[in-house]
Amino acid sequence: MTSLILIIMAFFWLLLIFYSVLTIAGIWFRITYKDLDDLDDYPSVALLIPAHNEGIVLENTLQAMARLQYKGKLDIYVLDDNSHDETAEIAQDFAQVFSRIHYIPVPPGTPSGKSRVLNYGLSISNSAYFIVYDADNEPESDALEKLVKAAEKTQGAAGAVGYVKTKNSDANILTRMISLEFQVFQLLMQCGRWKAFQLGSLAGTNMLLRRSVIEQLDGYDVFALAEDAELTVRLTAKGFLLPVVPSSRTWEQEPEQVQTFIKQRTRWLTGNIYLLEKSIQDLTHWKGKTFFLSLQHLLTYLVFVLVLLFSDIFFIMSVAGYELPNMDAPLLILWFMSYIVYTSQLLSALVVDRNVSLRNVLYIFIMYFTYAQLFVILLVRSFSIYLWSRIRGNTITWDKTKRFKGIG
Repeated sequence: MTSLILIIMAFFWLLLIFYSVLTIAGIWFRITYKDLDDLDDYPSVALLIPAHNEGIVLENTLQAMARLQYKGKLDIYVLDDNSHDETAEIAQDFAQVFSRIHYIPVPPGTPSGKSRVLNYGLSISNSAYFIVYDADNEPESDALEKLVKAAEKTQGAAGAVGYVKTKNSDANILTRMISLEFQVFQLLMQCGRWKAFQLGSLAGTNMLLRRSVIEQLDGYDVFALAEDAELTVRLTAKGFLLPVVPSSRTWEQEPEQVQTFIKQRTRWLTGNIYLLEKSIQDLTHWKGKTFFLSLQHLLTYLVFVLVLLFSDIFFIMSVAGYELPNMDAPLLILWFMSYIVYTSQLLSALVVDRNVSLRNVLYIFIMYFTYAQLFVILLVRSFSIYLWSRIRGNTITWDKTKRFKGIG
């Protein structure tokens, strides 16, 4: 029992050190970042919007796309994946008014999901770069141009990745906590990792890629539910860079109901379990800089949740008066340090984002006891679904995130 606890504590301290380094690096990158100068010539870009029954949000999205300021050739493609609502009508109305907006019905096919739709979008477009936005996104007018400048001026870049903000953060407590989580992700996994290791991570939206690079990799993996994470690993294994541009911002809608949140994150986590399985089978995922990506997936989607679970168990046992194995340091410190580091990261992100308020600080102090605990449920649910599908030989289908009204 004592040996097991020592192993758990070793993983715990490794996690603390790793994320502490990323936090410091992310803060330094954010406070020193400066936008790049203009280019002499701007390459052509195809903007791809996968859409399946997105009528509830698509009008706001296309209004934002129409406001994009880009000095080069830009074509915007709404890729309609068998929608049964007013998606087609809205997209066609915009296409009649704006010459650079195009409505493209995607032919039926399997497996369903974003990867297949994006591969089709690449097949019907022709440009030096392409950028992906989810159908609920509203990028700021200069978001695209800033990504292109970073991709063009960074040697060895496959593209560039921007910042994702939550536009419905004030809807309820859940969306507020999701927004705070995203701020930590941008600070640690994007800015911090880029500063410390020159590693960027595709975020699924507000991400720019060279067409020649994606063609070299034979497109998206149609079986990947976390297509952004899977493609990030393959790009890094080939030696490409993904510079991070924190001033390139898009605003997206997050789940407003716990049920919707659990379904969305189960898909994300299941997709990352698929990626972990691929990484175990492919040793190139553990070489060079790709090692840090694979390590991050292992730490974030498995070790973090297990440490969270064990810290909860130790805390409950300590409070309940159960006798724990004798250690040089009380096991209650394991839980206490988990809470301190988790909370410190959230507070750091608040300060860097200039989003400090009494309400946000209060949310941060309770997130470890509430929001973070959901990931224990998500881990169990995702592994169960993934293992059952593997046993039965089934392909896990894409589960679209539910949208909500009233978002401006």
